[in-house]
Formats: sequence, structure tokens, C-alpha cells
Amino acid sequence: MADRKAVKIVSDQPDFLQFNNLACETAGGNVIFATDEWFAPASNLLKREPPEFIASAFTEYGKWMDGWETRRKRIPGHDWCIIQLGVPGIIHGLDVDTSFFTGNYSPSASVQAACLDESPALTLEGDRTGMAASDSQFEAVAKLHSESWEELVPVTELKPGYSDTCHNYFPINYPSRVTHLRLNMYPDGGIARLKVYGVGQKDWSALPTQDQLDLVALVNGGVCLGYSDAHFGHPRNMIGLGRSANMGDGWETARRLDRPKNLQVDGKGILQVPGYEWAVLRLGHPGVISQIEIDTNHFKGNFPDSCKIEACHLTPEEEGKYVSGRWSSDPGNKWRVLLQPQKLQAHHRHFYSCDSLAQSGPVSHVRLVIAPDGGVSRLRLWGRPTSTRHTSKL
Repeated sequence: MADRKAVKIVSDQPDFLQFNNLACETAGGNVIFATDEWFAPASNLLKREPPEFIASAFTEYGKWMDGWETRRKRIPGHDWCIIQLGVPGIIHGLDVDTSFFTGNYSPSASVQAACLDESPALTLEGDRTGMAASDSQFEAVAKLHSESWEELVPVTELKPGYSDTCHNYFPINYPSRVTHLRLNMYPDGGIARLKVYGVGQKDWSALPTQDQLDLVALVNGGVCLGYSDAHFGHPRNMIGLGRSANMGDGWETARRLDRPKNLQVDGKGILQVPGYEWAVLRLGHPGVISQIEIDTNHFKGNFPDSCKIEACHLTPEEEGKYVSGRWSSDPGNKWRVLLQPQKLQAHHRHFYSCDSLAQSGPVSHVRLVIAPDGGVSRLRLWGRPTSTRHTSKL
């Protein structure tokens, strides 16, 4: 079958955009403190959906905005909030998105980080529109000394929320694990979304080596490192929490243009097509895979006809070479078939146990191949972590 080369991220977009959003509400991210939320609550920062603008929408406090917007400050200081990451980990980049905040965006912002041993007893509940932090909340958050946290992004001017300027990208080179962020606005204003791109970091030493875990899960440090096409949905969605919420919460490709005019099948009912799509994922920890789940939940008229899974064990240096070559070749013949081609069904959970899997030993990376195209909502790779630990240089 004909492969499709890896998609190259648009030149003005940083490579870190393919990592996981560790702060997203669907990953468990949460705003636990905000100085002010008069026009729009800070919880909007962590929404999965892109920001929207409704010209006619107003609340009793003013214009409805899909983001975090504070009142025009008339007292000393500046506005800030504390975000608890849903998945603690290593941060590679940030997107401070000011979409639709054009005459009311925050002029400048900075971001600080910390790794806290325990989650602070701070919560924000309900609709916070029109509210501000109470004296008791200020007293509680002061115990975190967040003003002294490590600086990831210094005070930097932001761009307004027009379509061509709304994304304020910040590459991060900070090697330590992060659990919480402090987002500072100077002095006030609005920000639509904060996306925190990185890789989860789990304490594997605390787990018995015989435990069966989903080795590729977002919460266990799995990450997508490359793909052929993601026209309707990014492959990283496949390793998210729980089952998919809808068709947009999965990996979905465009229809391949090299599909035969008249389709034929082989003796197993699998379509004979010249092309396929693929996604490469790194496990959170190398391990021996004993069970696979491929879920096409919500994909009813657009599920793949078939799939297979390849696997390999790569050193950080080998991974770096593959990434730089955008997975376009296999010079070391590293990839081995873990799961032979399987016919898939619509809107269905497919399970494959040891009897269906090749005995390949410990692996660190997998490549899911679908033919000819379509959507997969979740990929689960259940197995036992091995003692060998992969440490990426990415």
C-alpha cells in the first residue's frame, strides 16, 4: 500500500503543538483561584473547544465572552489565576490565545510554574461571572507563595485577538515536572484560552511492576510524535481520558483521493486499497503489551475499514532521528507487526488479547495504521511496564 508522508506543521506554528494539552478540562485541568472574573470566568481558559463569539450575547455584568475577562482595574495590582494541571508533566510550549479579545485583551502576561507535593485545598465552583476573590481566598492562596514560583514566560506583550494574531506561542525549556501554573495579566483584560503543551510524567517507581496499565494513556505519559493526516481530529485525542465525548474527540483523517473507483475485498473481507494513514505514539513507559483496545465510538459512517499495529523499541537517539526524518523511513528496520490487519466495525469497541498479538518483547513506540482512512476515537495498550525507562530528549 502507498504511504502518505508525515504532515508538516504549518511553518509559522511551533512543533510543540502536537504534544498533549496538560491543562485542558477534559484532562482534569482546573482553575483553583482567580483574582477577578467579572465579565467571564477563568474556567473558560481550559475549555477544549475553540473560542466562539456571539455578537448579541450579554449578561447582567456586560458582554458575554468565551474566555477569562476581568473588570477594568481601579485598584493597585494586577489580575492573576492559579491553574492545576490535569496531568502533571514536562511542559514544552504554551499558547496564550486572545481570540475575539480585540479591544479588551490583556496588554501583557507572564507565566510561572511549580511542582507541589500536595494539591492545595482551593476550589472555585459554579458560575463565577461577576465575582472576585474573597479575603479568605486571598489568605488561602497566599500560603502557596506563587509570586515566587519559577518563571516560564517573563512579562511579555500580547497580541490582540484577531484571527491572524490571536495565538501567542511560547516555547518552554524547563526540565522539571510541573503541577501548577500561575497566569498573570498586566494589569487586567481578557484571554480566551491557555493551552499547555507537554508530556505527562508519572512516578513509575511507586507502581508494582506486575500491574497491567494502559501504557499509552495521556495520564501515564503517552504522546503522539507523528502522523500522516489529521484533517478532522488529532491522533493525541486517542489517548485521552475515558471514552470519546463525540466524533470530534478522536483521530479522523480526510478521505484519501487514491481510493479505487470500485472497491474490492480479499478473502477476509478487508478492502484492497493502495493507501493508508498512520500515527506514531510513544508509550509513557516501555513495556510488554498484552491487550489492545481500538474504539471507533461515534464513527459510524466514517470508521476505518481495517487497521494494524506495528511496534518497536527505540533509544532516545533513535527516536530523535525518526522525528527529524518525520518517520518517513525505517533505516534500522525497527518496526515489527504487533497486531496483524483486522477488519473494523462502526461505533464499536474492538479488543485483542495475547492470542492475537505477536510476541515482540518490550516496546517503547507503536504505529497505528488505518486503511484507507477514517476515524478512531480511542487506542488503549494494556501491558506491564518493564524496568527499561525511555527518556526522550524532546
